[in-house]
Amino acid sequence: MNKDPDTLPVKDYSITADTTVKELMLHFGQAGGFSAATLASASNIFNRMTKDEDCTVFFSFPACIMATGLRGVIVDMVKRGLVDVIITTCGTLDHDIARTVRPYYSGDFNMDDAALHQKGVNRLGNVLVPNDSYGVVLERFMQPFLSKLYEEGMLKPSSADLCLRLGQDVRDESSLLHWCNKRGVPVFVPGIVDGAVGSQIWLFWQEHKDFNVDILKDQHQLADLVYSAEKTGALMLGGGISKHHTIWWNQFRDGLDYAVGITTAVEHDGSLSGARVKEAISWGKVREDASQVTVEGDATILLPLLVSQLL
Repeated sequence: MNKDPDTLPVKDYSITADTTVKELMLHFGQAGGFSAATLASASNIFNRMTKDEDCTVFFSFPACIMATGLRGVIVDMVKRGLVDVIITTCGTLDHDIARTVRPYYSGDFNMDDAALHQKGVNRLGNVLVPNDSYGVVLERFMQPFLSKLYEEGMLKPSSADLCLRLGQDVRDESSLLHWCNKRGVPVFVPGIVDGAVGSQIWLFWQEHKDFNVDILKDQHQLADLVYSAEKTGALMLGGGISKHHTIWWNQFRDGLDYAVGITTAVEHDGSLSGARVKEAISWGKVREDASQVTVEGDATILLPLLVSQLL
């Protein structure tokens, strides 16, 4: 084949006891090997967006990973100032609050679910969530919290207002909400009623009909963030409402300047979770000249590698 000046030869690499994550990522980029090369590209884009002082960095993810040890990595990202805005699902609040009170446990994907149900244990993949680590914990926390908000006159908070206020009362150093409050990182939950915290809000509303979460106020706050940003970038784990809300709002500024997607979903069924980042270019949600890539793989493996290499 004719040599293209923009191509590089594939290089073999070796691993030693002293190989660092940064060196490994460099090897991935030079090896020209499938998903390893894609991950190296994602690492490069993520590095650039976090170091671009003009860039507002969005981080979207589903709640399930907050039930795992990856929660600690996400907290570190907030503590180190790597993200400016979080868009997630209601379960993120559930797991973050619940785990400050009681532990979750390691399980197995092949456990007997009927037997678990009889024991009052919920299975989330290979993570076990006992009933007494979840629903009761959240009810005991949320009802006094909502009563306090009501007494303070906060009757129509946005989900971002609610999360900021939650971070004041969750005084646990392991908590994402705690650190988002301390670092001033807004947390938007467009599907706020789809989880245990949302159910507790609904229960409180039964006796306090003048209290409500104002989701349209959320939209106004997101609009202010998007329109005031010189550039925007996004790290998007998985798909669903969190990913879509991120790209949806960024279309109003002609799209993201940087975008990294990590997914295990396929794209042939047309789902948003499986849609590669480049598809969003056709919708104007990612700029035509954006630095963008999609990495196929498990975020619980790939996110620690991206963050480790950056640090």
